[in-house]
Amino acid sequence: MPASPRVPVALLALGLVVFSRDADALSKKDQAAVEALNQRMQAAESRYRRGVVMIGNADPAGRAEVDAALQDMEDTMAACAKQKGCSPTTLLAAYKRLLKQNADAASGEELPEDEAAADAAALAADVPEAARAAALLDADGRRFVEMVKYNPAVQAGIRRWLTDMRPALMDSYENYQYMRQLMWPQFQRAGLPEALLFGILAKESNGRVHSTSRAGAAGPLQFMYATGKRFGLGDDGTGFDTRYDPRRAAEAAAEYLNERLGQLNRSIELSLAAYNGGEGRALRVYNGSGGRDFWDESVYTQFPAETRDYVPMVIAAAWLFLHPKEYGLRFPKVDARPAPLRLSRPSSIYELTICMGNGDTRDGYMRALRNLNPRYQADAWLPAGTVLNATAKMVGLYGRWCEKGPRADLAHTLVTSDPTRAIVRTGPVTPVAPDAGIAAAPPADADTAGEAAAAAVPRPARPASYTVQRGETLPAIAQKFQCDTGGLARANGLKAPRFAIRAGQKLKLEGCEG
Repeated sequence: MPASPRVPVALLALGLVVFSRDADALSKKDQAAVEALNQRMQAAESRYRRGVVMIGNADPAGRAEVDAALQDMEDTMAACAKQKGCSPTTLLAAYKRLLKQNADAASGEELPEDEAAADAAALAADVPEAARAAALLDADGRRFVEMVKYNPAVQAGIRRWLTDMRPALMDSYENYQYMRQLMWPQFQRAGLPEALLFGILAKESNGRVHSTSRAGAAGPLQFMYATGKRFGLGDDGTGFDTRYDPRRAAEAAAEYLNERLGQLNRSIELSLAAYNGGEGRALRVYNGSGGRDFWDESVYTQFPAETRDYVPMVIAAAWLFLHPKEYGLRFPKVDARPAPLRLSRPSSIYELTICMGNGDTRDGYMRALRNLNPRYQADAWLPAGTVLNATAKMVGLYGRWCEKGPRADLAHTLVTSDPTRAIVRTGPVTPVAPDAGIAAAPPADADTAGEAAAAAVPRPARPASYTVQRGETLPAIAQKFQCDTGGLARANGLKAPRFAIRAGQKLKLEGCEG
C-alpha cells in the first residue's frame, strides 16, 4: 500500500503565492520576474497534483513526482525571498492559514471536526521542509543574522560542524525536530529566534534530554542545579528533576537569555558567554570594558578558553540551521507529528525500540522516545495502560509490531533475558591433581546422577532483598525480578530520573515476583 500523502497534500496551499501589492512601485523587469515566479509555483502545484493522483492509483512513481514538486516549491520560495516585490513571509502566513483548512480535506479522509483541527495543528507544529525555507527567511531569521557577527571564528565553527562534527549536527537536528513542538513555542513567546535555541541545544547536548555533565549540568540545555532552581527547574515533588524536561528547560532558557540580553545591551554573544561562563563574570567584564562587545580583545580575553569556543560554535550551528543550502547541507526529514501511545502490554523503551524497528529512520526511535518521555529510563518496566508521548508514525508501528506477534515476543525475550542464566550448574566438581594423568571414564549414569542432584536442590524462595552488583541499574534489577521500577524506587527512597544506586547497596524487593 503506498504511503499516505497527508502531509504533502497540505502543501497545496503553497500554490497560492502572495506577492507584494505594491506592484506599481516595481519596474517592468521586477514585475516580469514576480510573474515568472508565480507561474513557476503554479506549475509546481500542478505537478504535485499529478503526483497525488499517481499515489492514489498505487503508481510507485507518484512519490518521486510529489517530492520533485515540493523541491520546486522550496526553490521558488528561496528565489522569491531574493526578488523585489515578492514576499516569502506573507507566503508562509498564507500557508499556515490554509493548512488547517486543507490538510484533511485534501487527504480524502473524513474526520470529526475536533479531530481534524487537532491533526491540522499537529501538522502545523511540524512545518514541512518546503515551507520551512520561507519560515527561516522571515523577520525572525533576519533579526538573528543582524544580531550576530559572521566573522572568522564563526566560520571556523561552521567548518567544524560540517566536517568532524557533522554527525553530531545531524543528530542534533533530528532530535530537535521531535522536541520542536515542546521547545520552540517557549522561545517564540519570549521573542527569541528559533535558530538560537537550536544552536544552544546542538552545542550543549546534541539534543539528548538525559545528558548530564561532570560539573552537574543536566538536561537538553544543560542547566546547573542552582541556576535551574532560580528559573523554576528542579525536583517537582515526585522525585523528577525538571531540568530534563525539554519544555520546562526551554521556558527557563528563554527567561534566562532575555534577562541576560537586558543586562548586556541585547548582545547575543555576551549572553551566550554568560550562559556558558557565568552571568556574574559576563556582567563584570561588560561593565569593566565600558560596554564593549564580546569580540573586542579586552573582553574576549577575559573569558576562559571553553567560553571563547562555545560562543562561535553556538552561532555557527544556528547559522547552518538558517542557511543549510548555501553549505550543501541537507538536514534529515523527520515525521514528528505528536500522538499519544498507550501500552497494551507491559513494556520498556528498550522493548519498544526493538519491536518498532527502524521505520523510515536510520537509528530507530529509542532517542526520540527517551527525549519525549524524560521521566522514564530506557530499561524501566512500564505497566500496561501507561501513556507515552510519541509520534503518529510510532503509534502505527506499535500497533503493527509491538502489541502481539513474533516480533513483539522476540523483543520481550531479548529485554528480559538474564545473562546469569547462561551459566549451567551440574553439581560439585572434583579437582584433578596435576599429575593424575588421564582421568578414568565416569560411570555411565554420571550425567543422570548430576541432573538428579541438581533437581533435588530446592528452588530458593523469593528474596526479600537484593544486593546491587557492579554495573547494574535499578531498571535492570526491576526487570530481573519483574518489579515496577517506580514502585521499587519508592520502596528504597530513590529519586527519578537517575535512580542512583551503588554496588553493594541492599534493595528491598517489595511487590516483585522473584
